[in-house]
Formats: sequence, structure tokens, C-alpha cells
Amino acid sequence: MAEASMREGSARASLRIKNNRATAFVVAFLVFVLDQATKWVVTYPLDLMNQPQGRIEITSFFDLRWVENTGVSLGLLSAGSVMGRWLLVAMTAAIAIFVAVWLWREKRRDDTIALALVLGGALGNILDRSRLGYVVDFADLHFGEWRPFLVFNVGDAAITIGVLLLLVRALLMRESKADRES
Repeated sequence: MAEASMREGSARASLRIKNNRATAFVVAFLVFVLDQATKWVVTYPLDLMNQPQGRIEITSFFDLRWVENTGVSLGLLSAGSVMGRWLLVAMTAAIAIFVAVWLWREKRRDDTIALALVLGGALGNILDRSRLGYVVDFADLHFGEWRPFLVFNVGDAAITIGVLLLLVRALLMRESKADRES
């Protein structure tokens, strides 16, 4: 009787993990599609590249601004050559594969969603860099002339949110573990 109950519990846990995984891969796909759709809109219908100063003012603190980002986050590792471009593609693809494997093995739903945000954003940026040689960035959040953020895109935002969620949860787990040990 106890053995059957354990098997049933194990089957439910396995189904929950599979559902978490499936949900996460759907989220990653939706982030990828939203990222590519917004880049298409600013590139073609809005023709942001050919706007005066490559910019459309939306509000006093948010503009659409055309940026061809040949580097990675924070302008690091700028690829000034074809070889540099493909090295960045390879490096970011390796990171995306690592994240996908982590997502596949992860049991916690909140972590799978955070990893899905990172994966979807990374795939969108990898596709840009592979197709165009740069990543299309366009979201410019600013406060007057003060720009605390670089110009970014939906994929960058998803990556940032996903990483922050993972970090916050890791810090909260560490604190709750320390409280239990006290």
C-alpha cells in the first residue's frame, strides 16, 4: 500500500516537472516571438533607422532609438570583425544551450520561468547577430538627459528580468536556510 502511494506521488511529481518544463519552453518561445516582432516593427513599419536622428520620442522619459549593438550587455565584447561576430554568436549560443539544459533539469516552476525568459531573450539576440551582424536595440528609457540604462530590446529586458529573478530567489533561499540553521 505504501509502495503504491509512493509511486503515485512520484508520478505526480514527474508530471508537475514535465508541465513546468513545457510551460517554460512556451514562455521562451513567446519571448523570442515578441522580441523579433518588436524588432520587425521598429525596423520596417516605423523605419526607425531612417527617422531624424534615428529616434522617435514617445514620452518625456521613453524614446525609440535605433542602435546597432555589435557587443553584448553593457557594450562589452564589441565585435568589430566577422570573426568577432561569429565568436559572439558561438559564445551566446553556448550560454543558451547551458540555460536550456538547466531549464530541462530544473524542478522549481519559478526558476524554469526565469530561465525561460533568459533563453527566449538570448535566442532573439543570437538570431539578430547571425542574420544582421548586430543586435537591434531600440528602447531608450531616460530621465531628461540622464540615461541610467543603455538602449535595449525585449530580449535584453527578458534576460535581465530572468537573471534578477534567479538572483533574488537564490538570495532569499540563502537567507531562509541561514535562519533555519540558527
